[in-house]
Amino acid sequence: MPTVPATVLVDEDAQLALWMLFELHYRGFDDAQGDREWDPELIRLRGELEARMEEELREATRDMLADLPGDDVVEDLCALIDADDSPSLAAYLHRHATQDQVLEFLRERSIYALKEADAHSFVLGRLDGPVKAALAEVQYDEYGSGRPERLHSTMYADALEACGLDSTYGAYLGQVSAETLAVNNLHSLFALRRRLRGAAMGHFATFEATSSLPCRKIAGGIQRVGLPEQTAAYFDEHIEADAVHEQVALRDVCGGLVRQHPELRDDVMFGSAACLYLDGVAATRVLERWGALTAPAQERQAS
Repeated sequence: MPTVPATVLVDEDAQLALWMLFELHYRGFDDAQGDREWDPELIRLRGELEARMEEELREATRDMLADLPGDDVVEDLCALIDADDSPSLAAYLHRHATQDQVLEFLRERSIYALKEADAHSFVLGRLDGPVKAALAEVQYDEYGSGRPERLHSTMYADALEACGLDSTYGAYLGQVSAETLAVNNLHSLFALRRRLRGAAMGHFATFEATSSLPCRKIAGGIQRVGLPEQTAAYFDEHIEADAVHEQVALRDVCGGLVRQHPELRDDVMFGSAACLYLDGVAATRVLERWGALTAPAQERQAS
């Protein structure tokens, strides 16, 4: 079996291997038949990669979590999000990106958006009462509120096709960075372990709370560079929806979970910090690749 490198967060081979191991629990692979998702050796390798990634993230987010008051988990989540000063990829896409850069962004995002919300659905069976109902409410919207054509993953496939990109699931896997893979792997790392259900929900709430305004900017950038309206429609869908989801995820899911299980508070906060940290790392990588980190400071602030 392969050995796990000393650091995995920005190791392309490690992140690709972890993505493939997680993928056995989602759509799988045509040549991975039977119960390969439960192969003991693959589970062992996945566990080692996950443990190393979690360890690195806990170390990377330690300072982010050090000075929070700790009185109210919702207020602490909002304070953590407000304090994030990572470069804003959405702001650059809105005002400066070329059409080729917007298309590159759409290809990178496809790794998440073509299975949007699926990871967090794994957590539903690990929750109870009002918290489960609140998460299910958001997931119902993510899955099109009963209309298959409004599944957010389907809407993203339509957005890709409208601008001439490949909507095949995983089509651009070989083109994305280790940082983008890590952002996507984080969803599954938290969601597939019951021990980390609190972190999964902190991640979920932060993901929703940092979506609405960036989606407005991204939609504006798509329109500015002349891509089809159907491509922008996916992001338009998230502007109002995620503004509502933000409140449900913060107050009803995370707030409710910590009321039920106070011992999960630190994990909720860790999940939030890990989301912000990795999103910032991935955004920085893209903007560096584009030579875009010289944009005015006010345009680089996290949205």
